[in-house]
Amino acid sequence: RARERLPTEIFLDSEDISRVVAAEIAALIRSRQAEGRRCVLGLATGSTPMHVYPCAAAVRCYRYCTATVLLVYRREEGLSFRNVLTFNLDEYHPMQPQALQAVSYHRFMREHLLDHVDLPPGAAHIPDGTVPLAEVPKHCQEYERQIEEAGGIDLQAPAILGLGRTGHIGFNERGSARGSTTRLITLDRVTRVDAASDFFGEGAVPRRAITMGVATILKAGRDPAPLAELFARRMVLMAFGENKAGVVRQAVEGPVSEQVAASYLQEHPDAAAYVDYAAAAGTLWSRRLTRVQCPWVLGPIAWDATQVKKAACWLAQQVGKPVLKLTDDDYSEHSLQAGSYDINLRVFYALQGTISGWPGGWASQRAAGAAAEPAAFPKRVLIMSPHPDDDVISMGGTLIRLVDQGHEVHVGYQTSGNIAVWDEDALRFADFAVQVRRPSQAWHLPFPTYLSFLPPPSPPPQVDSEEVLRTKALIRKCEARSAGRTCGADVANLHFLDMPFYQTGQVVKAPLSQADIDLLVALFDRIRRAGRPHQIFAAGDLSDPHGTHRTCLQARAAQQGICGDWYHECGTEVLLYRGAWQEWEPWEVDLAVPLSPAELQQKVDAIFKHQSQKDRALFPGADPREFWQRAQERNRATAALYDRLGLAEYEAMEAFVRY
Repeated sequence: RARERLPTEIFLDSEDISRVVAAEIAALIRSRQAEGRRCVLGLATGSTPMHVYPCAAAVRCYRYCTATVLLVYRREEGLSFRNVLTFNLDEYHPMQPQALQAVSYHRFMREHLLDHVDLPPGAAHIPDGTVPLAEVPKHCQEYERQIEEAGGIDLQAPAILGLGRTGHIGFNERGSARGSTTRLITLDRVTRVDAASDFFGEGAVPRRAITMGVATILKAGRDPAPLAELFARRMVLMAFGENKAGVVRQAVEGPVSEQVAASYLQEHPDAAAYVDYAAAAGTLWSRRLTRVQCPWVLGPIAWDATQVKKAACWLAQQVGKPVLKLTDDDYSEHSLQAGSYDINLRVFYALQGTISGWPGGWASQRAAGAAAEPAAFPKRVLIMSPHPDDDVISMGGTLIRLVDQGHEVHVGYQTSGNIAVWDEDALRFADFAVQVRRPSQAWHLPFPTYLSFLPPPSPPPQVDSEEVLRTKALIRKCEARSAGRTCGADVANLHFLDMPFYQTGQVVKAPLSQADIDLLVALFDRIRRAGRPHQIFAAGDLSDPHGTHRTCLQARAAQQGICGDWYHECGTEVLLYRGAWQEWEPWEVDLAVPLSPAELQQKVDAIFKHQSQKDRALFPGADPREFWQRAQERNRATAALYDRLGLAEYEAMEAFVRY
């Protein structure tokens, strides 16, 4: 931690952080109650704090929800909010309080916390997005006065400083001054792009917001009380996911700079950053915390085979040499021990051993197969795809190889993906269906009433009707079937689960429930009746912009917990792929599948079948490239990295790790 200027704790995942943070808030509230004092909390909105104060529905199905110890859940254990005042960090402007919960922070707070606790009337304060523009300065001054009147904020609580990709806290964008107070601010384009999925398109994202200033936030936790009480007056910065790794490093290890507003927290006497491992470790192409990326430069570490492999791959990239050409001087000059010859050979053979053009094994391996079933060839393979296009985007080349090599391939599409279809696409397909059904009235028949659903030109967007959502789901389903045929898959083995947690018609999804898990269990049982699956591929990336991949992975893990016995008995292998957002590190990879130019093109052709996601996807994330471009360039980059490390040169590669 020698390079960390902001005290930082790394947790395995967001669930662990949520448990710690929820417990910290509960302890603070109870401590203030025992003292007969008010507890003043600073709160935020967005995907990060959703783990800390979810809606009541999450409590009812807590066994499978994102975090198992939550504020609302703790209220059921007797925690009262009667002595609590809350101040939210920000709100879009203009914004109606009744707008969709994904976009209105007033509605978000009601649905995720305020409606489920005994907070006194008038105790919750949120900037008003309906204030006329000319009156915003006066409103901001009044907000500052209310905070001071409350005696300041005890805990600028969990997530409660969520970290934006530009390093903003609240909506304090790059360039925010150390002395700034509550004010109207113009949003950075990166912030608006990141929020686009909540608004069903970047064009609908407001260009301005009201936010607490940096000085307002930093005043939180400053108290003349005795030192023993300061543990409760603190500030916690939370960050989840690989896409936050770069800015986490800047905020934690970089200098204090107005270009990264979160770096101001280094000046606070009792601030800490809580990040999950993904936010600390980042992705193949991002910067990350030093103690995760290259801990050996900070001092002695406990070496094992994985760390040796990681260090050699890191060193080869630092000095621009293949692994087998690294010298003792290269190692010693980068804080690594000498003995390069043996290390180089071990790492080279380990990397080489991950490369296989036969992802399901080959016939000559019958005698050397898994102990549970030595002659398992051809294999029965199940690919879990969170969205209808994740299978071909993330592992289309491997899917093609599995089919070509004679394996029985099933694909389970976990969600419908219906909210990611443009209204005009739904109209176009509906128009086609109407014209085919009644050709005698072609080009003259008006649309049915239920298709008159185009949203108003101004935000917020409207939730589609059930008929429209079914139409959009059918479009995604037909596209997935067409992509499957392009890969050579049997369409009878394509299974569409339509998991209920996704069926809200909004970006904000319902909590994972038993009904979702039951669908997965039923699919596994159906496939198992024909013979057990030998291999399962699932999405292991956690950085998709709306969290569906993360939820689907949790659902699959819960399913494995229920069906764990036959996983053991059958020796089923579970492999994780990453999607359009990042790739595994070479030292993490257990299976690297090389692709020929023809296979890569066939994969791209399969991605093209998802026409609703072509040219301009509704939820493109922060990357301006189309999905096929991201997939193609990522696969080529992985192959090029293996080549630079001294392995064989291929056109492209798809990488997997064992679960």
